[in-house]
Amino acid sequence: MTKFEPVLLGSDINAYGMARAFHQAYNGLQSTAFAAKQLSPTKFSSIINIHLVENFSTEEQFAPTLVAYAQHRKLQEPDTMLLLIPCGDVYANLLSHNREVLAPYYAFNTLDPALNKRLSYKNTFYELCEQYNLPHPKTFVVTKEDVQAKTYEHLPFPFPVAMKPVDSAQWLHIDFPGRKKAFIIQTPQELDTLIQRSYAAGYTAQMVIQDFIPGDDSHMRVLNAYVDKHHRVRMMMLGHPLLEDPSPEAIGNYSAILPDYNQTVFQRIKAFLEDIQYEGVANFDMKFDERDGEYKLFEINLRQGRSSYFVTLNGENLAQYFVNDLVEDTPFDGNTTFAKGNKLWLEIPKSVFKKYAINNEYKQQALQLIRDNNYGSTLYYKKDMNFKRWLMHTHLYNYYKKSYAKYFHQKAE
Repeated sequence: MTKFEPVLLGSDINAYGMARAFHQAYNGLQSTAFAAKQLSPTKFSSIINIHLVENFSTEEQFAPTLVAYAQHRKLQEPDTMLLLIPCGDVYANLLSHNREVLAPYYAFNTLDPALNKRLSYKNTFYELCEQYNLPHPKTFVVTKEDVQAKTYEHLPFPFPVAMKPVDSAQWLHIDFPGRKKAFIIQTPQELDTLIQRSYAAGYTAQMVIQDFIPGDDSHMRVLNAYVDKHHRVRMMMLGHPLLEDPSPEAIGNYSAILPDYNQTVFQRIKAFLEDIQYEGVANFDMKFDERDGEYKLFEINLRQGRSSYFVTLNGENLAQYFVNDLVEDTPFDGNTTFAKGNKLWLEIPKSVFKKYAINNEYKQQALQLIRDNNYGSTLYYKKDMNFKRWLMHTHLYNYYKKSYAKYFHQKAE
């Protein structure tokens, strides 16, 4: 087997999940990671070696840092292939923009910058959905100028509505009272207040206002697909989230996911990804709309999702897909694996799940998996559990208990 080194971009739970996948699949292999700052999921870990670089998430630092590291490693181990995997939106975008500079040094999947932009921005993603007949919520897009003219006062659908920034990367740097990743808005007055605050705080890109699809967290679905460098979908796995994080800074992040299976969804998304010449991991968020029986697409993330260890937990180790494709270039017969898992992914205390998840048949399935000890999380890894990580994990669980107690009722209103 070709000798390789995983080089991850980021230090969040996504990066830790990928490092854990490599550690599990390749005899304790340690990953290298680069990030602009140290986030708690990868702290005190023995399976990932973090290089913190000031301003790493900027054009000025990103490629030069990675080129310098590759040149250094080439002198040390000339036969080791460097496998580069972005674990966040900003890094996925930077890799796309710098693909020609980095291609001589690393093996990686990325998209042409034009396709990257079309998929990253929600408004142009919905245009592609229209083109490929993929269901999505009714959408009204406003610009900064539209906000000044208050065109959002005349929406083609009733309240409540959802509001989301088109440019999620720019949104990370915006702050104002009441800021969230996304909003569910009940009245025209509330919409006016929040959209005006957004642009006053410095947001300049477009904003998406959508018809709100009714239903609790258990109406959501998440799909991860691995598409190889030849644009063939090798694997797809569908997850059924049962509970989301209710806190303003993390609203919409999944905290409990059951395995699911839907051949219609698989075939639709597979045809779409292969036709647009996608490559790498694609992560889709969608919601089941009881009004018409359709799964409506919300967005595509151009990298594995923060909860994507769910896929590895259920038997389809994502690290192996990257290696088989980019390191070994293994033959593929075209028969996509439509995965069926049997484990619950649970990133919160069991007590929080039992208290806050809606009581339905899916919750009962999840509780049975818990009773059968057929569940797991990204961060709790016995082979990487020292005292400091145990303490961090305990602190995180206490935070979740307080956060759900504080915010869950607000989310439900």
